[in-house]
Amino acid sequence: MDRMPTPALAGQTVVLIGGSAGIGLETGRLARAEGADVILTGRNQDRLDQAARDIGALRTAAFDATDAAALAGFFQDVPGPIDHVLITAGGPRYGPLLEMDPAEVALAVSDHIVLALGVARNAASRMRPGGTLLLMGGTGGRRIARGLGIVSAGTAALPPFIASLALEIAPVRANLIAAGFVDTPLSARLLGDDLDARREELRTTNPIGRVVTAQDVAALAVHIMTNTALTGATYDIDGGQQFVQ
Repeated sequence: MDRMPTPALAGQTVVLIGGSAGIGLETGRLARAEGADVILTGRNQDRLDQAARDIGALRTAAFDATDAAALAGFFQDVPGPIDHVLITAGGPRYGPLLEMDPAEVALAVSDHIVLALGVARNAASRMRPGGTLLLMGGTGGRRIARGLGIVSAGTAALPPFIASLALEIAPVRANLIAAGFVDTPLSARLLGDDLDARREELRTTNPIGRVVTAQDVAALAVHIMTNTALTGATYDIDGGQQFVQ
C-alpha cells in the first residue's frame, strides 16, 4: 500500500504578521493544510479570532506591529522555535511628492524596511536554520508615474535590502514577494467604487487572462518556505501586469 506523502510543513510553525485577512490569512490556510502550526497577528482581536476559527490557527496576538515594544513582547511570548514569518502588515502610500510632508515621505520609503528589521531582530534568533522571513513588496511601483509619488522609491529599495538581510540572518533565509494587483480586502479599500472596473481591466490585459488572487500569492509563499535553496531573492507574482501596463 502506498503511503500518503508527508505534508510539506509538518511540525513547523508559521507566523503571519498581518494574518487576519487577505494574503496573510490565505497563506495561513495553506500552511495549515501542509501541516504547519499557524500563529496569526493583527490589530483587531475580533477579526483575528474569526480568522483563527476559520483556518484552525494555533494562537493569535493582537498588537500594532509598528510598536517596537509590542513586537518584541510578541516574539518573546511565542512558545518554541519558529520556522517561517510572513509580513503582510502595512500598505502603499500614494500621492504627489510635493504634497507629502517629511514624516509621510520617511514612512513611505522606509516603513516596510523598518518593520522587517524589527521582525528580524526579534525573530531570527528564535528561527530554525532553513526557515525564511518573507516580506511583501510590489511590481507596480517599478514604473515612474505621477500618481505613484514616492512608491517607486520605496519599491526600488526592497530587493537590495532583502539580499543584504539574507546575508546577515543566515542560515535563516530572507526573501521578497513582489505582487501586482491582488484581489484582497486591502485592494477593495484602496479602490472603493473603482474595484470592479479594475478587475475587468486586468482580466482583459493581463497575459494570464485573469486577476491574481490571495490564494496565488499564498501558494508562492508556501513554496518559498519549503524550498530551502531560496534566499536573498525577489519573486514577482503579478500575472504579467508589469509588462503590459
